[in-house]
Amino acid sequence: MSSLRFAWFAETQLSTIDCMPERIGSISELRSAYRHGDLTPTELAERVLDGLPGADGGPVWISTVPARVLLARAERLTATADPATLPLYGIPFAVKDNIDVAGMITTAGCPDFGYSAGEDAPVVRRLLDAGALLVGKTNLDQFATGLTGARSPYGSCESVFGGGLISGGSSSGSAVAVAAGQVSFALGTDTAGSGRVPAALNGIVGLKPTRGLLSTAGVVPACRSLDCVSVFTTDVADAVDVLHTARGVSAADPWGRPLPAERVMARMPGTLRLGVPRAEDLEFFGDAGQAVRFAAGVQALRGLVGQVGSVPLQSFFEAGELLYQGPWVAERLAGLDGFLREHPEAVLAVTRSVLETGRRYDAIDVFRGQHRLRELRTRVDQLWNEVDVLVVPTVGTTFTLDEIAEDPIGRNTMLGRYTQFANLLDLAAGTVPNGFTAAGRPASLTLLGPAFSDTTLAQLAAAFTAATRAAPEAVATVSTPGPTQVLIAVVGRHLAGESRNAELTERGATLAGAARTAPRYRLYRLETADGDGLPGLVRVADTDPEGHPIEVELWRLPVTAVGDLLAGVPAPLSLGWVRLHDGRDVLGFLCEAYAVDARAEDISAAGGWRAYRRAAAHRS
Repeated sequence: MSSLRFAWFAETQLSTIDCMPERIGSISELRSAYRHGDLTPTELAERVLDGLPGADGGPVWISTVPARVLLARAERLTATADPATLPLYGIPFAVKDNIDVAGMITTAGCPDFGYSAGEDAPVVRRLLDAGALLVGKTNLDQFATGLTGARSPYGSCESVFGGGLISGGSSSGSAVAVAAGQVSFALGTDTAGSGRVPAALNGIVGLKPTRGLLSTAGVVPACRSLDCVSVFTTDVADAVDVLHTARGVSAADPWGRPLPAERVMARMPGTLRLGVPRAEDLEFFGDAGQAVRFAAGVQALRGLVGQVGSVPLQSFFEAGELLYQGPWVAERLAGLDGFLREHPEAVLAVTRSVLETGRRYDAIDVFRGQHRLRELRTRVDQLWNEVDVLVVPTVGTTFTLDEIAEDPIGRNTMLGRYTQFANLLDLAAGTVPNGFTAAGRPASLTLLGPAFSDTTLAQLAAAFTAATRAAPEAVATVSTPGPTQVLIAVVGRHLAGESRNAELTERGATLAGAARTAPRYRLYRLETADGDGLPGLVRVADTDPEGHPIEVELWRLPVTAVGDLLAGVPAPLSLGWVRLHDGRDVLGFLCEAYAVDARAEDISAAGGWRAYRRAAAHRS
């Protein structure tokens, strides 16, 4: 079987990324190869071993299964097993090194803490029983405390996109192993975002299930009441396969919960109500590129769901603050207090400083925190009466390893803005790639829903991925006029002096000037109830000789206002990419082609909405 490119969307950024790593293959690709006799587990294991750099794989891997052991297991599968009878037959995977594997050392990113595990964690055992091939244990932020991938004595993992970009943590090695194509899937853990932030920074899928669906028995606790085992893959369907194979309640796990039978089947995207954050709640820390990508991702989702509404995030953020600025940090300390007292020098200074803050809290603080969290959860639970899914950026911005070293605590907090509330609020989450910024940094978005909405979130995530694959312009980059503003092209009622222009000015937009589109568009007048008509800009095929350049206005809009503007755009209009006459791609108002019926008047020849209105007035 020929090797395949690591990620579909990365191919649009070859000018930014010097070379893309080759990968072993996804679960679905390997299944197909096995089924057609193009590959055996033994051949696959040999390829996996060839792809591991060095004896231990460098900073991605803390320990690997001995080659003879991996080959022996692969040979047994080849000789005795039927691919049709084992759901993960011959699929290579990795586990984060805070998850027990029998006979291997569990370090949790701290060599002096390491111990030899006597048995597999239940979640690992289910995967092995399903035919999966364990390759080894991956690097992590020490004791799963951090979101950067830069808090390990085994070295800092860099994102597969290079340039000194952090990999994200704490499940850094697991994410990189999947993104680099060394394995088909990997297990991480996620307490504050460790299964989502690394996925975002490496351009892969990160599934954070509802707490308890994947057993945390045999997992070194970070914050025991909140911990989740998470899944990294390059494909949403693969992540769901792993979830359903690995889930199950274990007698050794008091935190386990089964997936209710009525929630196994997913709701279809077209039936869903999507929640979009209010503009004032979005923070991109000056990263206009991430703001633009999020707006584009929301626009793509808008075309998949039934309804879109605005959602306030304040209760989410306040809940998230309790994790590190409230008594839950004491729960992190509870499992490590003895080791920290006896071996303080064995713990990295930044990790120790985070854990030691747990000593500030007493029992009264714990109960106050629980009561406040209950109030916040009640508020959030009420929101699920209005929306079914909430979309947020996975991260507001990205950092290099050097930038993290300058401010390891503050910038870690920035990375967790949209992730650290999820487990406190008992939410399910799924992270998917969302293209690249103009600066070449990976972008991502996360879908959130109430507990046990896992399969519904995955269904929407898969539809989003399919839609953006089918329309590669959805991952195009855009030139922005500054770090806090984005250009918006308007063609009709949002023009200066027109009836909806206030929707721009009230959000702080300023006029940047006039422009023309590339000659690839047609402009239509759509009938409206008020009789004034609605202009609709429709892109035609590049080879269509009937395309026209159309006059537009360019407005500078604060990036924080993009989401709020988007939530109020009525069908059949949408925000998408508009190609200007000078070759730039900017966000702009487009019309969906279904609205252009026999009643729509083609006014392209006028060259613009104002010119059409002037000509119509002259004729009358």
